[in-house]
Amino acid sequence: MPSFDIVSQFDLQEVRNAADQASREVQTRFDFKGTNSAVELLDGAIRLESSTEDRLTALVVVLEEKLVRRKVSLKTLDWGGVEEASGARVRQVAKLQAGIDSDKAKAINKAIKDVGLKGIQSQTQGDQVRVTSKKRDALQEVIASLKSADFGIPLQFENFRD
Repeated sequence: MPSFDIVSQFDLQEVRNAADQASREVQTRFDFKGTNSAVELLDGAIRLESSTEDRLTALVVVLEEKLVRRKVSLKTLDWGGVEEASGARVRQVAKLQAGIDSDKAKAINKAIKDVGLKGIQSQTQGDQVRVTSKKRDALQEVIASLKSADFGIPLQFENFRD
């Protein structure tokens, strides 16, 4: 029976490379001179720190450009609020989202049911969703409809089997 898995994941090495490139660019750009701006990759998050909010906003743009260039979806980042840091500085943390939580899985299952195709079955398996059907064309229609929907997380479709 044909099936595929819906997962949400990112390549940590690409995120690390993007953060390193952003950090190097910040060190060399003239508009960041004297602001002590920094991009730091933490365990499961990226921390940005700068002297003012407008420099922090520019730092976010630099990081997002590097992530897009490395084909990492911006939906992977869950931005927190801007915080005051010591020394009249500002900080913002972006958590890296991986996996499909139960609420998102329910929304994905509901979207699959709303497609209205017969014989489509979906079930949550840990942090992924498996979709099965007797017809391969029905699975491809489900993939197309899920790509057009926005669930707030990046979706990848893996293990397509006949």
